[in-house]
Amino acid sequence: QVQLVESGGGSVAAGGSLRLSCGVSGMIYSYYCIGWFRQRPGKEREAVAVIDANDYPHYADSAKGRFTISRDTAKNTLYLEMNNLEPEDTAVYYCGANAPSTMSGIQALTVAEYRFWGQGTQVTVSS
Repeated sequence: QVQLVESGGGSVAAGGSLRLSCGVSGMIYSYYCIGWFRQRPGKEREAVAVIDANDYPHYADSAKGRFTISRDTAKNTLYLEMNNLEPEDTAVYYCGANAPSTMSGIQALTVAEYRFWGQGTQVTVSS
């Protein structure tokens, strides 16, 4: 069973930065997609940034130029570096995995395709 554990959330002023981490365990599959998603108050869960089965990153428009997704396979950890944060980025951020999967391209941003989720970490950005 794939298990995902997020950490690194917190409160920050607009313009600030945060780095989220997601510890991954139980990933027995060679091909999968993994990424970051968020749920803002009163909104549905949405993709932020993912790494597809071909190891390419894809970003939601709201994240392009500000957020960077990366992973350290040796540490089994996924990261999301968030810079120039805005109040609109306030949300619960989730790590999600779609495994096994050969999905590639922007299709990897499809929330409904993901079946493994962490418990989420709160990010609050004040104006």
